[in-house]
Amino acid sequence: MVFVHDPASEEKFVTEDHGVKRHRVMYNDFVLVGPKSDPAGVADGKNITAALKKIAKAKAPFASRGDNSGTHKAERRLWQAAKVDLENAQGPWYREMGSGMGATLNTAAQMNAYVLTDRGTWLSFKNPADLTILVEGDERLFNPYSVILVNPTKCPNVKKDLGQAFIDWLVSPQGQKAIGAYQIGGKQLFFPNANANS
Repeated sequence: MVFVHDPASEEKFVTEDHGVKRHRVMYNDFVLVGPKSDPAGVADGKNITAALKKIAKAKAPFASRGDNSGTHKAERRLWQAAKVDLENAQGPWYREMGSGMGATLNTAAQMNAYVLTDRGTWLSFKNPADLTILVEGDERLFNPYSVILVNPTKCPNVKKDLGQAFIDWLVSPQGQKAIGAYQIGGKQLFFPNANANS
């Protein structure tokens, strides 16, 4: 099974018969984190594309995961929506790390750079240095998570029964309650939404 957060890729995965069915499980949101000094002047904004345009214009340091993950794909879509051509705009200010979220946040903290992260990882991050949330609340920062059983007819080694049992638990009232109850520092990281399945 795969537990992921990139709806377009998930739908393609199922449409191409690699997965059996996509189940919504939970959501949180992305936030734009950056240095408290905020050299691009994006603080307290609610418009993520306006913030990204300002960062690109200022050529302020930006740390990207650069790893083709769900977060990286979301970030690339947001740059595109901001009409920032990263292929031509790239320079020392925009750095692709090729690493996971924790490592990218660590690098951003060292570089005093902006970075897009999911709120759950940010809340559990132990080394914020001078970084703080600068942009949040834009509906385009919504971050849904789904689970999909890998198609056992294409991948005969898939442990179908175990995978389906875990999926059934995740979307059950008990699993949804456990997800909603999970907190770090008194803050809820994920919000269950299995009942939003269509």
